[in-house]
Amino acid sequence: MPSALVLSKRPKRFPHLGNKGETMDPKIVIAIVIVVVVLAVVAVLLVTRRRKSEHLKQKFGSEYDRLVHQHGDPQRAESVLAAREKRVSHFELRSLPPTERDGYAQQWAFVQKKFVDDPKGAVNEADRLVTEVMNARGYPMSEFNQRADDISVNYPDAVGNYRAAHDIVVRHGRGQASTEDLRKAMVHFRSLFDELLGKKGVAHKEVA
Repeated sequence: MPSALVLSKRPKRFPHLGNKGETMDPKIVIAIVIVVVVLAVVAVLLVTRRRKSEHLKQKFGSEYDRLVHQHGDPQRAESVLAAREKRVSHFELRSLPPTERDGYAQQWAFVQKKFVDDPKGAVNEADRLVTEVMNARGYPMSEFNQRADDISVNYPDAVGNYRAAHDIVVRHGRGQASTEDLRKAMVHFRSLFDELLGKKGVAHKEVA
């Protein structure tokens, strides 16, 4: 065969693909590590937030729902509740000794009997007595909304009744509440009163 027609069978050359065992570029390694760390941090934050939300929902119940409705944002509501917990954690709360509990229980019995002849006076006394017991337990004296917020941390099931009773007292002062409304206010005040005294699971009957 003529030499001019003979093709050289030289091996083809390919771009360098890297030798076996060659280390990865340190910049790439650092970038991968950063991405992994960021993803891990985000995952932890999401889990922590979810657990916090579940804790607050379970603990505060209807008070949680009320704040979500009020603020229109679950995260804002949770921030408010978390701030309440932090505030109350600094209180020096105490349980009432038996002698004090008995004394307050006797005062309540007197106030409840007073309702028959003086419903408005009895409800005002009940309101005052609940506030007095709160103070005796270690809750600071403050305006109503702050007291309700503070109470909601340890008595989330009773704070709704407390707000309802206070609302009736305010409406009655404007001539917008009936004697039946005042009777309901007494029952509402009693529910928180018993909680503060440590009487759980007590059935609250309508006053006579």
